[in-house]
Parts: sequence; structure tokens; C-alpha cells
Amino acid sequence: MTTRLQSQPSEPVRSVDRVDLDRYAGDWFEIERFPNRFQRDCTGDVSATYRRRADGRLDVINRCRTAGGGIKEAQAVARVVDPATSAKLKVRFAPGVLSFLPFVWGDYWIIGLAEDYSWAVVGSPDREYLWILARGAALDAGRSALAMAAARANGFDVERLVKTHHTGRPRPDSEAPR
Repeated sequence: MTTRLQSQPSEPVRSVDRVDLDRYAGDWFEIERFPNRFQRDCTGDVSATYRRRADGRLDVINRCRTAGGGIKEAQAVARVVDPATSAKLKVRFAPGVLSFLPFVWGDYWIIGLAEDYSWAVVGSPDREYLWILARGAALDAGRSALAMAAARANGFDVERLVKTHHTGRPRPDSEAPR
């Protein structure tokens, strides 16, 4: 059995200079992602909704379609950890009573962002997690190239990305009970 050794780039991951969280809030579609354990049941139609809260945090709702055709939903809260840029956040999917535990908060760094907020690249400083997001279910070639360039510039191995399948059916949140 051979093991592929991958050296970590020597430069640290850099977030974008500034994020307007009011503009960032809203609906996003996952275009591509690094495979990860907490999305292994997701077969497609992956989306995220971010909503600003009065306390400065964000409510996060992630949805995806599962193999059985059902909708899986995960709710979280995000807090800004770098108020100078609002580009580095921590996200917690665990219950609020556990929020005092540092390991329940995951890094969510915005490392690429279109000027018009039409696409975003989100990663972790250890380069284990990466998502390419867009306001629609697809990105044109030019915007996709810009998003990939932002990931590469931060030392992410974009060959690990897997495309997210979108069926064109109504977004999962429109199917959720009201």
C-alpha cells in the first residue's frame, strides 16, 4: 500500500480583507466541496442560508438531499472571531449548552469572495475543509476559475474537490414545513 505524502504549504491561509455580513447573508448553493464526514449522507442539492441576528451572530441552516430523496437539515450559529474583517468565523452545530467547549466551534474562513457577492470560497486554516459557494446552483467558467484561483492561492489542493449535483428541483428550504 502506498501513501501519498502531501506537504503543507509554508504560508498560512489568508482570509479576504473585508466581508459585509449583511451582503453575505442569504442563500448559497454548494458548487464543490472537499469530502468530509458530516456531509457523507448528502447526495446533492446542498444549500446554506445565513441570517444576521441582533446579537451580531449568524444563524446558519444547511440542507441537502439524501440518497433516499429526503432532506437533511442542520442548524448552527456562527460568531465573528476577527471583527476587523468579519471574514473569520467560528460555527457551532452542537447544542448551545456545549458552546463553552472550544472543540464544538469549527473554523469558517472566507478566503475568496466576488465583489458582487455572487460566489465565495470558504476554508479552514488547516486546509482540511473547503467549499465553493454561489448564489445560484451553478457557476460559469470565468467565476469558477476565479474561485479556484482563490483556493489555490491559499494552498488548497483543488484536485480534492467534488462537484455537487443539483437536480433543478425546488430548493430544499422551499420544501421544508413552515
